[in-house]
Amino acid sequence: MPAQKYERARLFFAMKDYSTAARILAEVVETAPESVAARLLLARAYYHSAQLTRAEAELRRVLEQDPVESYAHLMLGRTLERQSRDEEAARHLRLAEAMGAGQV
Repeated sequence: MPAQKYERARLFFAMKDYSTAARILAEVVETAPESVAARLLLARAYYHSAQLTRAEAELRRVLEQDPVESYAHLMLGRTLERQSRDEEAARHLRLAEAMGAGQV
């Protein structure tokens, strides 16, 4: 069942209905907390719907599970920048760049 919900959430995300995607993904993550892909998409949905505190929390959880997840470092840096936490963001952006991550 989590796989079907994940795919449904991806569709809402693709349609730029980030709040609905986040709601569905929160359920997926609750059911499958080890899923880095679900957490990253949830963080992206939170980021795009300006739920920056929630995005930050999910990205930190991803990095606890997988400290070398370059995209999570990039997203965390961008999330911190949007919260005017530039000094803290710089560390994650440097790590992401060093790991070859793209742009959000």
